Amino acid sequence: MNVAIVGATGLVGSTFLKVLEEKDYIKIENLYLYASQKSEGKIIFFKNKPHKVIVLKEENIIDKKIDFALFSAGSEVSKKFAPIFKNSGAIVIDNSSAFRMEKYVPLVVPEVNAEKILNKKIIANPNCSTIQCMAPLKALDKKFNLTKVIFSTYQAVSGSGQKGLNDLDNNKNGRKSQFYPYQIYDNLIPHIDSFLNNGYTKEEMKMVNETRKILNKKSLKISSTCVRVPISFCHAVSIWAEFKKEVDLQKAISSFKQFKNIKILNDSNSNSYPMPILAKGTDNIFVGRIRKDLFNKKAINFFVVADNIRKGAASNAVEIMEYILNHKNK
Repeated sequence: MNVAIVGATGLVGSTFLKVLEEKDYIKIENLYLYASQKSEGKIIFFKNKPHKVIVLKEENIIDKKIDFALFSAGSEVSKKFAPIFKNSGAIVIDNSSAFRMEKYVPLVVPEVNAEKILNKKIIANPNCSTIQCMAPLKALDKKFNLTKVIFSTYQAVSGSGQKGLNDLDNNKNGRKSQFYPYQIYDNLIPHIDSFLNNGYTKEEMKMVNETRKILNKKSLKISSTCVRVPISFCHAVSIWAEFKKEVDLQKAISSFKQFKNIKILNDSNSNSYPMPILAKGTDNIFVGRIRKDLFNKKAINFFVVADNIRKGAASNAVEIMEYILNHKNK
């Protein structure tokens, strides 16, 4: 099997490689690492073997017989080059926003809607903050029938890529931000991506629209507020969810256990609850602070934390690839 990583020198690109290294049963015969011209010739090791970075251009793609192309290089790169890979025979799994809301492109979190994957040549990875919320909400939807959601996010600077990490580090050392409009160190910025005419940001509307598509609930009532916080990795999301049925708290907790990657930390007596330091470097979705709404018997609150670069991006894409491979072998 031949695999391409597009954006191989970036945060998510390097994490693609880390996740693939851990999965020895995924046999890669040829690995092609693509990036911009400034990274041409850079050596990246994969399973202790050196690989040279290749410039992303058509003539470096069409003769490679690539089976899977994992993209994380921004939406403009995806729009230009994903069709080239697809037309050359590859299945493209794209981490950008380029194709997420396209009608005929599946938007997939494998444990939630894997049935959408098969026989598709381009598959979209959802937004990182969306991914970690889908399994918990799917579990509750199956049990109580979801009708409304309010998201409040606490998103790490790595969600902005290396530029966000650089700003946090620069601010700590007394230097001004180059990417964010304000200092992020010792601060919160309630502004992720650009503002839209409705007063929401693109990030907030991604969570609204992507949740509806993944859960296949086009009229689901959703609101979202997305906030950048001064930590390096792992997003946290406070979720208020309402249902058609009255929520039984123990049945809600039991429903979360249907998903093997959900880890419940929900013991106030021992101060057990999800935190970014617990999620970093894992593929787990930590769920806790689970409690009924004070005034609405059909609603609950809970808190979700996951590694945004790993579970919220790279691992989700690799799991999509795994699902396709497993079904090809059946």
